[in-house]
Amino acid sequence: MSEIKKLNRRRRLRKSIRSKISGTAERPRLSVYRSNKQIYAQIINDNEGKTLASFTSRSLDDKGNKTEIAKKVGLELAKVAKEAGIESVVFDRGGYLFHGRVAALAAGAREGGLKF
Repeated sequence: MSEIKKLNRRRRLRKSIRSKISGTAERPRLSVYRSNKQIYAQIINDNEGKTLASFTSRSLDDKGNKTEIAKKVGLELAKVAKEAGIESVVFDRGGYLFHGRVAALAAGAREGGLKF
């Protein structure tokens, strides 16, 4: 029962966030999805509905705890974004708290050169 409440809370937060945040061609949206084992990040142009760059923890062979892996995902996503010519983004935390793995991914992306 508590899982349903938690999921509904996240859905409500995500809807609220998405009503305020939208990615454009100049500043696309960096969207984060966090599962129990993996973390996924995409850079999306909402005007065209296209994913411009993405990276997941499934692509990494590195070992470490989930927070360290999330930071590496942020760094790799920043590399992919730089290759695609993206320098600044709008961060969409996807209804998750800006804490732990989500914050580590953001720190890695900033360290890699993305501005938000």
